[in-house]
Amino acid sequence: MAEIPIWPGSSSFESGDTPFGFYDADNQFTESANYVSTWCARRLGYPLVDIELQDVNFFACFEEAVTVYGNEVYLYKIRENYLSLEGNPTGSVLNTEVITPTLGNEIRIAKTYGTEAGSGGDTEHYSGSIPLTAGIQDYDLTSWSQDNASLSPGDSIEIKRLFYEAPPAITRFFDPYAGTGTGLQSLMDTFGFGQYSPGVNFLLMPVYHDLLTMQAIEMNDEIRKSAYSFELINNKLTLFPIPTRDAVLFFEYVKVSERDSVIKDAASSGSLISNISNVPYENPSYTQINTVGRQWVYQYTLALAKEMLGYIRGKYQTVPVPGAEVTLNGSDLLSAASSEKTSLLEQLRGTLEETSRKNQLERKSQESEFLKTDLTNVPMVIYIG
Repeated sequence: MAEIPIWPGSSSFESGDTPFGFYDADNQFTESANYVSTWCARRLGYPLVDIELQDVNFFACFEEAVTVYGNEVYLYKIRENYLSLEGNPTGSVLNTEVITPTLGNEIRIAKTYGTEAGSGGDTEHYSGSIPLTAGIQDYDLTSWSQDNASLSPGDSIEIKRLFYEAPPAITRFFDPYAGTGTGLQSLMDTFGFGQYSPGVNFLLMPVYHDLLTMQAIEMNDEIRKSAYSFELINNKLTLFPIPTRDAVLFFEYVKVSERDSVIKDAASSGSLISNISNVPYENPSYTQINTVGRQWVYQYTLALAKEMLGYIRGKYQTVPVPGAEVTLNGSDLLSAASSEKTSLLEQLRGTLEETSRKNQLERKSQESEFLKTDLTNVPMVIYIG
């Protein structure tokens, strides 16, 4: 069996020496690869002990470390801004872009409530009408929908508004051209306003006075008279009072399938950010990683190399030598590598969390409070003019 060469003490990086080639075209990465390999080998004990790795092993660890660093940074950015990112086009790479939070998705979510509240929304409202027959009080709008609403199989409608209402109470509350309605005409005469034309006779009253008066009119209609009203249960309509003449009742409705659909803009599907897997972040540019980030990359590369060497040495617990046996430290290397990788990831994630928008705003708020406290201790100068 041919002897497999191990680390000779130096390396010469060439394009294609990394498994994926993510950064082979980056001059600073290719230059750093040889330095990182030498540093890792010396940290592992070379030249006092042989390092059972080749240069391509160190290069693979270096490439993985840079990729892990970028993944952690960009995954944090995705978590921090996903609510603003969702629904944006996937075409533009965001690596070097400053993400500005928007209210777009909050408004999109709020449209669902707007649909139910009747104040907007993203579900189309349709209008319909049904003939009323004198003496008939009950009407089945579900049956109407099957014949008139162009529904798909299994779909149904939901009534949102019925135009079956009494005249507004305000029309019987305030009529300036008749000079009546407020019940305060004599009070206006007392103030000297009665000699003016009825069309301009106004007395300023609190708004709650108007609301109470209109409520009194509506309650009077409901209790003392057979007022306009209706009951709608499961699209079964009951009218009060019973219609005394033939007429047409208009209403608004939505299709349940459209209201419940989670895809509101099918035309743009496939080109928008819909989950964290298609947020357009790419592998980082090694050239743009600063000194702080590169030091983390070097440390993680060493941990990966230590782990790889531990697996290799773990294949044999002892190696026979003339007159004795040498015990290899594979298990120690694996344990140390696992601990170092975990510590480095926790350190990076903690740093990223400290730079979150929430933490930065809290820090800024605390700084402002501390500054106010300091300023209160500054003696105030008394000016004598």
